[in-house]
Amino acid sequence: MVDLALDAGVNFFDTANAYADGESEILLGKALKGRRRDAVIATKFSNPMGTGPNDSGMSRVHIMQAIDDSLKRLQMDYVDIYYIHHVDTQTPLEEMLQALDDLVRQGKVRYTACSNYQAWRLSEALWLSDTNNWARFACYQPQYSLVVRDIEQELVPLCELKGLGVVVWSPLAGGFLSGKYKPGERTQGGTRSAEGWAYPERYFADNADDTTGTL
Repeated sequence: MVDLALDAGVNFFDTANAYADGESEILLGKALKGRRRDAVIATKFSNPMGTGPNDSGMSRVHIMQAIDDSLKRLQMDYVDIYYIHHVDTQTPLEEMLQALDDLVRQGKVRYTACSNYQAWRLSEALWLSDTNNWARFACYQPQYSLVVRDIEQELVPLCELKGLGVVVWSPLAGGFLSGKYKPGERTQGGTRSAEGWAYPERYFADNADDTTGTL
């Protein structure tokens, strides 16, 4: 599948250390063996990868360990984009940003980025990076689809103003916008939404059927 994607001109692959407990990175690394320069690789950190106090979050200790573990699983020397997966309110932004800047200087990461940040927190992180001459976020990854559009209010204008790329997740709303659900239908047996994985309550709002009907 990866070879077909590359041959068709698709060269951007987004994964995370927490996807299938690291198995996603392992499989992607194997699939890209010998074709690393053909691809742009993004991975993420901050979700728990163990039970210890330093096995999650945005502390310097965890960041340094997380990137080394991801590179080992991917069988790569660097990643193109390294995302903060989720906000860690326990770690100072300064500690996290300086650690990420060190990864860029070490050549392990080409660009840093964040996911699921509020506009004010993203703005503060950009200000701190500019003030301290640290590597600033190159892009932002939010949830965005025809039924989840709140980023249009503040986050998209902020990214445009500051020159950040926007790489969305769940553009088909966990499958809700794929056309497989009929009006009034909520989940189908054997799907991730039926098991609660895809957070169906996010998408099955009262007006959501109007959106799919219009499509």
